[in-house]
Amino acid sequence: MTSPLPLAGLALNHVALHVADVAASVRFYGQVLGLAALPRPDFDFPGAWFALGAGHELHLIGGRAAPAQSHSRGTHFALQVADVRAAEAALRARGATCSPLKPRPDGVLQFFVTDPDGHWIEFCQAAG
Repeated sequence: MTSPLPLAGLALNHVALHVADVAASVRFYGQVLGLAALPRPDFDFPGAWFALGAGHELHLIGGRAAPAQSHSRGTHFALQVADVRAAEAALRARGATCSPLKPRPDGVLQFFVTDPDGHWIEFCQAAG
């Protein structure tokens, strides 16, 4: 029998996305989504890092050649915002294409955008 992993203090550190054009992705995540850029170690491959809230990061990894396999009901990541309607309006004003705002069955409001590679990003607001 395998021993359980020592997972005390387990927390999400980062989300990594494989992208085709790092510069286009940096413009999208930095200028359209407004994420803050983070320093990145000098790896031997292209990429960029961004802050995703308190202590979480987005790591973009360059060199993707195959199409992204992402969908709102499949591979995606979600960002919770304080005001989902304001976030949607701001993203539309910055040129992002947003899916219609709608409630999930649990009442949480959500909408999606896609990045230059076709990765889906959900924006949501807690119910109530």
